[in-house]
Amino acid sequence: MKAESMSSLWIKLPITFALLISAMSLSAQSATRPALTHKTLDQPTELQGYPCARGDAWFFQDGRLNRCTVTREVAFGEARIPAGTYIALHPDGTPDLIQLPHNSPILGLNCMGGSWLGPSEGAMVAFYPNGKLKQCFLVADQTVQGVPCAANAFSFPFATPNPGALFDESGKLRACKLAKDFGAQRKGDRFAPPR
Repeated sequence: MKAESMSSLWIKLPITFALLISAMSLSAQSATRPALTHKTLDQPTELQGYPCARGDAWFFQDGRLNRCTVTREVAFGEARIPAGTYIALHPDGTPDLIQLPHNSPILGLNCMGGSWLGPSEGAMVAFYPNGKLKQCFLVADQTVQGVPCAANAFSFPFATPNPGALFDESGKLRACKLAKDFGAQRKGDRFAPPR
């Protein structure tokens, strides 16, 4: 019986440790996130140059816009985003991320949007604070800067082994999952150019 107890302990210990690390990580993240205020907009309102839709909007403690859904096509960083896009900004007002209401072209890439849970629950398109594209989950296989990148089978932001098309701050492709053999790499490998 003692051997069974030890075996059970060795199985439970890594799980307990992982849960503890996860809880500590979430606690640290929430401590560094700025506090937000939720407001319900009674009518469409222009906020910091963004045409926010009637309904939910979030603000940083200093009153600057954090998140809302835009009512018309608008510039977001270097991209043009369609009406119905959910936007999120950094505290200094620079671009952070968007969730598209439907699959849409963003800077020549066909990025995933929409979700059965609603437009603000789908794949995200991330931006660097300078407005350049950081990440896009591809709708279909697509050649990106000469590299055959694979479409994403997006299920949950942290569950998919395919991170989408990732870019560095200069706009150069940093990584993607290969849609077909490319050079010495095989289909399904993660492409990452030499640094």
